[in-house]
Amino acid sequence: MPVNLILIIKKNMNKIFVLLFLFTFTVFPQTARNINYNMPDKIEFQKKSIGIAIVYSLLLPGMGELYAGNYNSGKYFTIAEAALWGTYIGMNTYSNWQKNRYHSFAASNGGVDIAGKSDDYFANIGAYLDINEYNDDMARNAEFNKMYNLKTDYWKWNPQDRVKYRAMWTSGEQSHNNLRFIVGGLVLNRVVSAINAARLVVTYNKNASREVGWNLSAGMSNDIPFAPSYTLNFRCSL
Repeated sequence: MPVNLILIIKKNMNKIFVLLFLFTFTVFPQTARNINYNMPDKIEFQKKSIGIAIVYSLLLPGMGELYAGNYNSGKYFTIAEAALWGTYIGMNTYSNWQKNRYHSFAASNGGVDIAGKSDDYFANIGAYLDINEYNDDMARNAEFNKMYNLKTDYWKWNPQDRVKYRAMWTSGEQSHNNLRFIVGGLVLNRVVSAINAARLVVTYNKNASREVGWNLSAGMSNDIPFAPSYTLNFRCSL
């Protein structure tokens, strides 16, 4: 139960007790000479689990804060999560478009059969004018296992097209690599949200276990020849 709710209940209970005492002394003046009332010194509240808050934040940032009863800071983690996912989807779509673009360019301008080719193949064809130049370089370095088949892996550029292809490939790779930063942001957002949610649960549990007590006492004096007088004392501890 939030501390604010405790204060509201306490405030209302004070009014009720005062009214009851005044009513008692007014209606039963002979019997209500002295009255004492003590509330229990401690009210128990159900504490929340730090582990559950962490799990909620790891699943969806901000939900751990909501569980802890304080979504004021949690909402920013949820907003960040939505923004990061939106950015990831947008960048991934653009990266795939770039990839399809340089694949099509290689097929139409370099004579490449793109079916079944690896990412390394598309990187290598941008560095050499044709397959013979590449295979000769591998042979000079005694890397015969890296040589390509002249029929299935064939390509041949004119110098201008190779430069254009290389620029397309580089742009596509940069877009794809940037996705790693977005994934890192998603992970970091979850970790920070989990830490914040755990902190809020600790604060909540401390507030929930505070000691709250009331003591209310009243007395009536009806000494002749003086007019009846009332004494009312109230003490609250938090």
